[in-house]
Amino acid sequence: MKEYILAEGFTAKDIPAEIADKIDGVTYHKNDSITIADLAYLEVLHIGFDGKSAKGELICNKKLAKEILHIFKDLYDKKYAIEKLRLADEYGGDDDKIMADNNSSCFNYRVIFGTKTISLHGLGRAIDINPLYNPYIVNGKIMPDNATPFADRDKDFPHKIDKNDVCFKVFKSYGWLWGGDWTDSKDYQHFYKEENGLKRIIQKIKDKL
Repeated sequence: MKEYILAEGFTAKDIPAEIADKIDGVTYHKNDSITIADLAYLEVLHIGFDGKSAKGELICNKKLAKEILHIFKDLYDKKYAIEKLRLADEYGGDDDKIMADNNSSCFNYRVIFGTKTISLHGLGRAIDINPLYNPYIVNGKIMPDNATPFADRDKDFPHKIDKNDVCFKVFKSYGWLWGGDWTDSKDYQHFYKEENGLKRIIQKIKDKL
């Protein structure tokens, strides 16, 4: 794709060679589902927890690149606080480390916890926002481990995503789904955009968890 500039600080382009080298063998592994050419590299601005503007970067599915730029531009304009937006490669692709450090990210070629099925993160179609404050809870297990204080969603605390939260409302306005709506597990950090036909497959997987 040609470089797409939504606004100053909000750009999308093909994966640069240096980024392709960086992610190869870390968050990207050769597979039959997605190639480097199917991905896009995004640079965005976000409001940090200190209230100041900060630069962030993420990799996503190229088909969603422009839409994701608009989502983050909306969040930025609404001054929604996101602590970190770094590539998952900064953590060696280790999801536990990514969540524990409260890093928000998108692409990471990996499987869904407890299955052999590629996560929507592995297709660049899911984004986790402030994951420490919005943990993934399945079968009583809270992830990341240091997110226990934020597992009780009846409590009020900063950066909690619920249906009254700006983040939820922005993603929903673009047709994204939320892991906090799941019934068999809860993934409060997780927003995702399914491809045609994926909804049925994902539901079957969740039913088996």
